[in-house]
Amino acid sequence: MKNKTLPVAFLFITITIMAQNISQIKHLKKSDFENVVDGKKVSLYTLKNNSGMVTEITNYGGKVVSLWTADKHGNYEDIVLGYPDIDGFLTAKEKYFGALIGRYGNRIAKGKFTLNGNEYTLATNNDENHLHGGHKGYDAVVWDAKQINEQTLELRYISKDMEGGYPGNLTIKVQYELTDENELKIEYWATTDKPTVVNLTHHSFFNFKGAGHGSINNHLLQINAPYYTPVDKGLIPTGVLATVEGTPMDFRKLTAIGSRVDADFQQLKYGLGYDHNFVLNQNMKGLNYAAKVVEPISGRTMEVYTNEPGLQFYGGNFLDGTIKGKGNKIYEHRTAFCLETQHFPDSPNQSHFPSTKLDPGEVYYSICIYKFSSVK
Repeated sequence: MKNKTLPVAFLFITITIMAQNISQIKHLKKSDFENVVDGKKVSLYTLKNNSGMVTEITNYGGKVVSLWTADKHGNYEDIVLGYPDIDGFLTAKEKYFGALIGRYGNRIAKGKFTLNGNEYTLATNNDENHLHGGHKGYDAVVWDAKQINEQTLELRYISKDMEGGYPGNLTIKVQYELTDENELKIEYWATTDKPTVVNLTHHSFFNFKGAGHGSINNHLLQINAPYYTPVDKGLIPTGVLATVEGTPMDFRKLTAIGSRVDADFQQLKYGLGYDHNFVLNQNMKGLNYAAKVVEPISGRTMEVYTNEPGLQFYGGNFLDGTIKGKGNKIYEHRTAFCLETQHFPDSPNQSHFPSTKLDPGEVYYSICIYKFSSVK
């Protein structure tokens, strides 16, 4: 039986179309991100895979500044919110676009926790509570960056003892990798010289129509979670693990984000929409399926995998049309969503939540994979 080969003309047309589509990618200017902050050099790094995906990342806060993915027709759009230069991030009203978050992602009640009999006091930067590491979390520090290859960026940072109020010198490595399977893989490692708490996460704001291209309420969302952690009016978990059954929090099947966001449901009123931690099904040790998002018009699809027990789903409720981002796009109300893989909010004060304690001699490891495709 003879081997079948594609005609040369067909291959030429296919390659030409791919090249034309990839040419839609508008790279940011590296020079617009070159600066010195706190005595350390800031720059912009570009990762690209063999399928045509591109992401640009700055070592200021480890922020994913752009992420270009193809729709069902092969057309590329930048699907993460952000600013076109470093000045935008330095003066930002919304400073978490695309950022690495720590030492503790999410909220800690009243900025206090007790560890091994010692009470620690943190900044209260979210009304009376502590959020995302405080006034200057890892989103606002300059990481030491090393581009390993065209697809991999390594970031390192030493968070000193009592920085932000947290005990212990924490030595952190984060690796971003853009794989040939169209995955943005984010891995975290950390060690400490004193007992501490750690909860690192990533905070990209996604819109699969393209950043600044309208509401995300038509996006279909599935979260592999039978329970969530209800919150009080300050968005601190009450300690209850509540079933999603029969509530607007049930995303076990693909459901339009906006279909129930304005329902008469107290939890949605507290968060002005969705801003909640979901308790993921962890069927296996290691990597588990956490969520899926489909934008039905473009066909862009993302699956999320993690070893973390929780997923914070945020629906862009606090975007208010006052932020101008890349391409002079205005970021309106609910024009982005976040899916942050992490431990639960306020875990240091909730003994029955999965522990975020890290002791000397232990290695913290967390992984989040955002896997992209398109539905025809």
